[in-house]
Order: sequence, then structure tokens, then C-alpha cells
Amino acid sequence: MKKNIHPKNYRTVVFKDFSCDYAFLSKSTADTKETIVWEDGKEYPLIKLEISNMSHPFYTGRMQFVDTAGRIDKFNKKYAKK
Repeated sequence: MKKNIHPKNYRTVVFKDFSCDYAFLSKSTADTKETIVWEDGKEYPLIKLEISNMSHPFYTGRMQFVDTAGRIDKFNKKYAKK
């Protein structure tokens, strides 16, 4: 196996699907500034997901509308400078 080709920042992170409030612990090299306290009481980096296997129609067998653009519009209206 080749040396020095693997990422150095491979760590345990929490992936959270906010469309169905589902979270799981895995490993990743993705950068993130946010953290979350997991069920074991430890703090882990948080990676936000829009769709996971718990909300995707292929896995759930039903269609679920995920409104990401609407959330941004609501935020901009709420915090727009008046």
C-alpha cells in the first residue's frame, strides 16, 4: 500500500438529516465548524444533511417534499434590513 496518500483529518463526526431529525455517527474528512453533543455525552463535529436514507423516497417508499429553498426565503424575509 502506498504511504502518505490518506487524509490526516479522518475523524468521527455526526451526520444529521434535518428534514426528518435523524442523526448517525460515522467517520469523515469533511470540514465543518459546527459541533453537537452526541448521546454518549461527547462533543463531535456536525455535518448537516438535506436527505439521508431515512428521508429519501427510494428507501422510505413514499414521497416527501423537502423545502430547502423556502427555508432560505423565510430566513431572508425574517432578518432582512428594514
